[in-house]
Amino acid sequence: MTTVRDIERMLFTWAPRELAEEWDNVGLLVGDPDIPVRRILVALDITEAVVAEAAEQGAELIVAHHPVMNCTWHRVQTVRADDRQGRILTALIQQGIAVICMHTNLDAAEGGVNDMLAHRLGLTDLIPLSVEKIGRVGTLNSEIPLVEFTRSVVKLLRANGLRYTDRGRPVQRVAVGGGACGDYIRQAVEMGCDTFVTSDLKYHDFLDTTEINLIDAGHFPTEDLICTELVRRISAAFPGVTSVKTAAHCREIIQYCIKES
Repeated sequence: MTTVRDIERMLFTWAPRELAEEWDNVGLLVGDPDIPVRRILVALDITEAVVAEAAEQGAELIVAHHPVMNCTWHRVQTVRADDRQGRILTALIQQGIAVICMHTNLDAAEGGVNDMLAHRLGLTDLIPLSVEKIGRVGTLNSEIPLVEFTRSVVKLLRANGLRYTDRGRPVQRVAVGGGACGDYIRQAVEMGCDTFVTSDLKYHDFLDTTEINLIDAGHFPTEDLICTELVRRISAAFPGVTSVKTAAHCREIIQYCIKES
């Protein structure tokens, strides 16, 4: 019988713990490593709705990209019923659902978030964007206008929209960084990129960057594609697991209101 520990070991073989940033929290974060696993739910984020879905389906394990606890942006100090994270952790424990999270190590891993993003956008000849192996740089088969590329990004990532700046450069050599990778803009410039696709960019990122086109395609669209790859790899490695599926309740929450012409 496959256990939670077996799943964690397999995922660390793909995305080793040492690839994670030192501030990050990855691996088995909630639950018993020795419980048998028959059903697995995969999600980008662990929300109350995702936990409820896992419980309804009888899943013993949730595998997620974003850590459910102890990250720099939301450290666990209490577990309370009047706090969103407290309710999530309480529900997981009460339902006996284990949680494995693979975050920056899966961003950096070969075949991980950034390779998936680059391939989805049609980039080839990929190399790492940073020394931490976060992000990728690749090339389109042919040079295309920026407006055409932005439309392609929206379609290929199933994004609700995007933000961008046009610096007058056609698109061919592209850097990508799934999730919030605005800190790597300078690396993209230094590596000769004409365009950088990432998310969560700040106003001054757009204002101050004049050398390349910036595209903010959203955090969820630039990372969610890893969920299908997690499903594929776990299913292939553990054929005895009855069900491995993506959570229906894990979806983009940001909408866009576009001005009328």
